[in-house]
Amino acid sequence: MAYSLGFDIGSSSVKVSLLDIEKGVGVASAFYPKTEMSISVPKPEWAEQSPEDWWQNLKKALSEVVSQSSVNTAEIKAIGITYQMHGLVALDKNDKVVRPSIIWCDSRAVDYGRRAFHALGEKWALEHLLNSPGNFTAAKLAWVKENEPEIYERIDKIMLPGDYIAFRLTGEKNTTLSGLSEGIFIDYQTNEISEELLDYFGFSKSLIPEQVPTFAPQGFLLPRVAEELGLTAGIPVAYRAGDQPNNAFSLNVLEPGEVAATAGTSGVVYGVSDQLVPDSLSRVNTFAHVNHTKHQRRLGILLCINGTGILNAWLRQNTARELDYSQINDEALTAPVGAEGLRVFPFGNGAERVLGDLNPGASLSGLNFNIHNRSHLLRAGQEGIAFSFRYGMDIMQGMGVKGNVIRAGKANMFLSPLFRQTLSNLTGATVELYDTDGSLGAARGAALGAGIWKSPQEAFENLNKLEVITPNHEADTINNYYEDWK
Repeated sequence: MAYSLGFDIGSSSVKVSLLDIEKGVGVASAFYPKTEMSISVPKPEWAEQSPEDWWQNLKKALSEVVSQSSVNTAEIKAIGITYQMHGLVALDKNDKVVRPSIIWCDSRAVDYGRRAFHALGEKWALEHLLNSPGNFTAAKLAWVKENEPEIYERIDKIMLPGDYIAFRLTGEKNTTLSGLSEGIFIDYQTNEISEELLDYFGFSKSLIPEQVPTFAPQGFLLPRVAEELGLTAGIPVAYRAGDQPNNAFSLNVLEPGEVAATAGTSGVVYGVSDQLVPDSLSRVNTFAHVNHTKHQRRLGILLCINGTGILNAWLRQNTARELDYSQINDEALTAPVGAEGLRVFPFGNGAERVLGDLNPGASLSGLNFNIHNRSHLLRAGQEGIAFSFRYGMDIMQGMGVKGNVIRAGKANMFLSPLFRQTLSNLTGATVELYDTDGSLGAARGAALGAGIWKSPQEAFENLNKLEVITPNHEADTINNYYEDWK
């Protein structure tokens, strides 16, 4: 028997899954804490977490998985890590964290990225970085440098959240090309760290850890850590990727033209391309995908829609609290396609990059007191979310990502027959739903990186496809409503 572990370091919880490598299926999973992990907000628009909290929650979730499965831990052959993207963890020379992690949803560094975009030259930045430096890791470090100079001077190495967990497991301080790309440190013309970016911000290259491949033994579980976790020393950490590239990997989205989607609190569409084609308005972001190398270009084009599941949750909380989500989906289906002209604009959860960083809020349009009832509102909400996906995917199509097939885990909004059928009808794509998630994807990546599986084809041979949705007779009608919405 051989197993691999996947650790998913989220901002809400840490999830751990155990994968049976021979069968290619998950055998146990757990997450901790059971309520949402705390996020510190010292000032408006700030968001910080303690890396130690990630570690303690990992230990608890792992203990639950080992207990559930009764697995012989000597049979665990590899560990993979996926993590919340764009966070900043800083260590001193004694390997101590010098300040709380500034996580992905912290927006204090927006102006630092904007100034860098203009100073470096927008044309140069888009050609070389494929993005504005934005509010990503490099900009967050620039904020620390200017506002906390004493702390900045103590920093020996910077890390992403997944790099830090790998360090705690192995004692090795390293990162990946994909990880550096999500911090906007990579020049895609050279596939090296951008000297121009470092020079602009005044960063020493020594702050950045050594690069290791995404799929490969990156370090080995230390004996003292193995004892702390109840595992066997020497297990390789053999895979590491940010949550969105990893979600795409977990769905076997690796080649140009393939597309993955999620629709939890926020929605993400992630398409793979082999072309250096930025969006001139920076409405989507481009990162190095998990299989991007200096010799094989594989880029992840990422579209983010803030107001997806959170809109559905708001509608339930304020109009249908007595219903569960399955009942909400059923009621929404009782209204006709297009909700008889009722339109919902789902942008009520902060600024939207896809709308050029405007913050229009959410709104209703076309409400008629004589026609519309709750079922129309619930349907219009889900259609509005699907409309926003289509709007962003049109931008991606202009960058060469066709998206004839959209793959997703059967979870969150993809549990709704209405949402997934509407998305298929709007895009003309086949929607495929799979039984997988981020932690299982990380476990699968670990087995591949450790060489137990020899190819992605072998790794995904037993991936369970649950459902396939294709466009139906409602496509023309909903596309007419989309044009009106747009």
